Amino acid sequence: MGKSIAQKILDKHIIKGTPKPGEEVGIKIDQTLTQDATGTMAYLQFEAMKVPKVKTELSVSYVDHNTVQIGFENADDHKYLMSVAAKYGIIYSRAGNGICHQVHLERFGKPGKTLLGSDSHTPTSGGIGMIAIGAGGLDVAVAMAGGLFYLNYPKVIKVNLTGELKPWVSAKDVILKVLETFTTKGNVGCVFEYGGPGVNTLSVPERATITNMGAECGVTTSVFPSDDITKEFLKAQGREEDWTELKADDDVEYERTIDINLSSLEPLAATPHSPGNISKVKDLEMPVDQVCLGSCTNSSYKDLMTVAKIVEGKVAHPNVSFVVAPGSKQVLENITKDGGFANLLSAGARFTENACGFCIGNSQSPKTEAVSLRTSNRNFLGRSGTKSANAYLVSPETAAAAIITGEFTDPRDLEKQGIKYPKVEMPKKFHIDDSMFIFPEDAVKTDIYRGPNIGNPPEAQPLKDTISGDVTIKVEDKITTDHIIPAGSKMKYRSNVPKYSTFLFEVVDPDFHDRAEKIRDSGKDNIIVAGLSYGQGSSREHAALCPMYMGVKAVIAKSMERIHNANLINFGILPLNFKDEKDYDGINQGDELEIPDIKSSLKESKNLIVKNKTKGTEFEATYVLSDRQKNVLLAGGTLSYMKN
Repeated sequence: MGKSIAQKILDKHIIKGTPKPGEEVGIKIDQTLTQDATGTMAYLQFEAMKVPKVKTELSVSYVDHNTVQIGFENADDHKYLMSVAAKYGIIYSRAGNGICHQVHLERFGKPGKTLLGSDSHTPTSGGIGMIAIGAGGLDVAVAMAGGLFYLNYPKVIKVNLTGELKPWVSAKDVILKVLETFTTKGNVGCVFEYGGPGVNTLSVPERATITNMGAECGVTTSVFPSDDITKEFLKAQGREEDWTELKADDDVEYERTIDINLSSLEPLAATPHSPGNISKVKDLEMPVDQVCLGSCTNSSYKDLMTVAKIVEGKVAHPNVSFVVAPGSKQVLENITKDGGFANLLSAGARFTENACGFCIGNSQSPKTEAVSLRTSNRNFLGRSGTKSANAYLVSPETAAAAIITGEFTDPRDLEKQGIKYPKVEMPKKFHIDDSMFIFPEDAVKTDIYRGPNIGNPPEAQPLKDTISGDVTIKVEDKITTDHIIPAGSKMKYRSNVPKYSTFLFEVVDPDFHDRAEKIRDSGKDNIIVAGLSYGQGSSREHAALCPMYMGVKAVIAKSMERIHNANLINFGILPLNFKDEKDYDGINQGDELEIPDIKSSLKESKNLIVKNKTKGTEFEATYVLSDRQKNVLLAGGTLSYMKN
C-alpha cells in the first residue's frame, strides 16, 4: 500500500514508536521557530536543560507579537531573546522583519522537513510541503535540546481539490469552506492533505493561507505537495536548491476523502465569535466600521497587491478605518517596488508594523460594538481588544469591497461599479534583503540579559495519589486558550507567571484568580470542569502553566484539543474526559471533588473514579495517556521528568 505525503515525511523522522494511527511516536525535529510572546518562556525552559547549543538543523527566534512596546517589559524580553540566540546558536529575526510564519515560508521552509513552532499557526509551512506542527514552548525547547517530539501518529484525510477559483473568490474562501465542512472540533489526531488537479491552480501563498487556518479545525497539521509551483516559489526566493519533489503515491488509502470543487465556491465569511461560524458574504448586510488587512493568514505579496489594485484610485469609505499589516519586510519592499504601497496609502490605509498586531488584539482595537472585517484567522470573543465588537473573518477581496463601499459587500458586485478583478502574478524573483536577521556567526556574544519582568519557570509538584479540592470554574463548550489566558495588552507579562496568572479566565469569570488563590492557599486543589473542545485556539502554554501555578491539578472535560492537552501534561496537570458526557450536568462550580487511587489506576490503565462529595455522587473519568505521558505526569511535568 502506498503512502501519503504526511506519512512519507513522518515515517522518515520516526525515532520511537510504530507508524500506526493513534499510536504515540517520537519524531526528530529538523527546524524550530518561536515568537516573542511564547519564546521567552520557551528559552527559559531551554536554559534550564543545560544544553550548550541547539541541536536542530535550524532554529529561529522571531519577534513579531509584542512589538508595540508600551512599558519596558517587551523591550526587555526582546533583549533577552537576542542574547539567548547569540549564546545558543539561534537565528534572531528582529522586530520589523515580519511575522514568523510568513518569513519562515519565504526564507527557511524546506519541503520534506519537520518544523515545530511555539505558535499554533506553524502549519502555514505545510503550504511548502513540510510537516509543520504547532506546540507548546516546552515541547519546542525539548526539540531544540535534541529531544524528540511526541504525537499520536495521525489519520490522514485527503481534501481533493478540483476546478479553479473564479474571480473574486480566493484561498481564504477555500479554508472557510473546509471549516464549514469539518467544524472547529472533532478533528484531533488528523492531518489534512490536499491533492487533486485543483492544487495545480494554487500558488504557494494561497496554499499557505489554507494550511494556516487548518489549525482552527484542530488538526495536527495540513500539507500540500511539493511540485513545480513550489519550485518556482523557492526559485523566486533564491532558494531553488532547497526544493525537492514530494507527492502522494497513487495507491495510498486515506482515512477519508472529501471533494471541493474550487469552481463552485463563492465568497464566505466566519461570523462572531468562532472561525467555524460560516456564512455567505452575500447574506451579510450591515455597515462596516473597520477593515484590517494582513496577519499570517493573508499578508503575502499576492494578497496585498490584489487589494492594492482593487482600491487603486479609490479612497476608503468615510466610516471605515482601514488598517494594513504587511506579513514581512520582504512583502512591504516588494509591494512598494511594484506600486502597491502607494495605492494602499492613497486609499487611506493606516500601515502598522510588519507584525501580528491587530490579529492578537495588541493594537487597532475597534470601537464599541464595531463591525470589524479581518483577514486574520481568529475572531474569538474579545480577541480584538474590544469585547463588544463583532469580528468577521474574510478574504482580501471581501475586505477590499468593504473598504470601498463601507458595508459588507459580495466582492463580485464590484464588477457593477466597473472594477475588474485584478490578476496578480507572483514575481519571478523577489527583492530579498536578509539584513534584519542576526545569524549565529554574526552575533555579538554577551551575557544573557534579564529584565525585572523575567522570572524562572515555576516548577510543578509530582502527581498526587489523591486529588481533592473544589471545582474552581465550570465552563461551556469551545473554551479557547484566549478565554483561559488573554493575549493583547496582557501578553507583556508572559515572562512573569505570577503577574500573568492574575488574568486567568478574566473574559468569562474575572473572579477566578482570587477564588483559585484562596483554594490553593487553603491547601486544597483547584479543579477545572469543561465542555467540548476545551483549549482550542492558540498554542500558548501559559493556558496550562498559569493554572499549574495557581494550584490546578486536574481538568475534566467532555473533550480537549491536542496542543492544550499536551501542555497540561507538560506541566503536571491531569487531563481527564467524562466517560459519560451527561455527568458534566451533575457538577456545579464550588462542588468538592475527590479523585483517589490515581497512581494505581494509571498503572493498571483503569478509569478513574471521581467522587462528588458535595452531591454524594460519583462518576468515571477516562484518559488517553501513553506510558511516557503517565511517567511525565507522575514526575510533575516534563522538566522534572527530564531531570530524573
